[in-house]
Amino acid sequence: MTIKKKKSKSKISSNGKRPRNWTSQSKSPLLAKGARNGAPRSPSKTADASLRTYSIPDTRLEHPELSVSQRIEKDKDGTEHVRYEVTGNLNAPVPPIRDSKYLDKKQCIEIYRYMLLNRKMEVALENLYKQGKVVGGVYFGLGQEACSCASAYALDKDDWFAPMIRNQGSLLVRGFRASDTMMQYMAKADSPTRGRDGTSHFGDIEKRNMVSPISMLGDLIPVLSGVALGARLQGRNVAVMTYIGDGGQSTGVTYEGINFAAVQNLGLVLFVESNLWAYSTPSEMQYRCKDLAERAIGYGIPGVIVDGTDACQVYDAARDAVERAHRGEGPTLIEAKMMRMKGHAIHDAAAYVPKPMFDFWKKRDPIARLENYLVKEKKWLTAKENAELISEVERVIEAEREIAVNSPMPTPESAAGGVFCEEGCHEIKPKYGMPKVKKGTSRFKETEAAVHLK
Repeated sequence: MTIKKKKSKSKISSNGKRPRNWTSQSKSPLLAKGARNGAPRSPSKTADASLRTYSIPDTRLEHPELSVSQRIEKDKDGTEHVRYEVTGNLNAPVPPIRDSKYLDKKQCIEIYRYMLLNRKMEVALENLYKQGKVVGGVYFGLGQEACSCASAYALDKDDWFAPMIRNQGSLLVRGFRASDTMMQYMAKADSPTRGRDGTSHFGDIEKRNMVSPISMLGDLIPVLSGVALGARLQGRNVAVMTYIGDGGQSTGVTYEGINFAAVQNLGLVLFVESNLWAYSTPSEMQYRCKDLAERAIGYGIPGVIVDGTDACQVYDAARDAVERAHRGEGPTLIEAKMMRMKGHAIHDAAAYVPKPMFDFWKKRDPIARLENYLVKEKKWLTAKENAELISEVERVIEAEREIAVNSPMPTPESAAGGVFCEEGCHEIKPKYGMPKVKKGTSRFKETEAAVHLK
């Protein structure tokens, strides 16, 4: 007797292929509209009560539906070449800036000025590189100025931050001069590292509460979590802000750092700069979830999506996260969606990026959008005042460039200094006070840990 096998009704093939973006008809309870972030929503009558659904707040006024696909072409010799193609509504109108819940006229103009400084400083750096005055390469944050400047602007004086290579605007906000960054790239004697490094590896843990960038992507996250833990052991809840790109967000140490901050309820404010390209790999080919903020659900912490080209949205999300940290309520993951408008570094021409994609995001330039908001929408700046502000920033950058160019190169004999901490070099002491300990016996029980993190 022949037994007939029943045909499966499932449209998903055995190799696991399925639509990347789950639809509302999908049985997967990944996201449910209206559910509060980080907390289960009451299941509907038809849903399985054992399944939990979540949502991630999204403050964007625009949700670009662009898709990048890979195409293989052959030249006349039959050699295959890979190129990328973008599809979607590339002619969508640019959305307006969303009004901030917190920022007033003066603060908005100040953030705008920092963004102008950021942009013009990087233009000056590019020219210095072309003149052969830069030692090594240069990394740019073109198109990401709103994220760098507005996020750092939300920090209080006692809060800590650790920028990545594209967050040079945050240095300006926290008190570094443009000449500091220029001299650093030029390896000058007056640079923050006195010529010992030609990129962005410098910090200031004494005055500006800045941890030096780490080239191994993701490693800053557990370091900043440790800073928050150290402050709490000294009786303080501080916010610690750092950044990671969508490519770096896939590293294992990123998970470990966020998870540690979540478990210990530390004030980590993590910006995931979702800039669509992990070097030359498009987002579609390096992670499966629709939004990286969804990963906050797995950590059990709040996640939010913002338009990374809208300074007001960036600031509001950062301010909310900083205040949560100050209240001791733990970490926040903020995904800022935008476009990296240059290659990975100055040596990368970004020929792999489809030109229509660049054209789409160029219309959403964060500085042009904020300028339009201040001059035409809010009328907080007249056209004349705006022109004067731009001219003043250009004068500042030119003066800073002159300082950097005229700074001497370090002497050869100075290379050996500052490598090791010599006797009497400096004293390492708690930033906020001695850790609090209970009075009583100084001995611990055999089963008792020496330090209770919570």
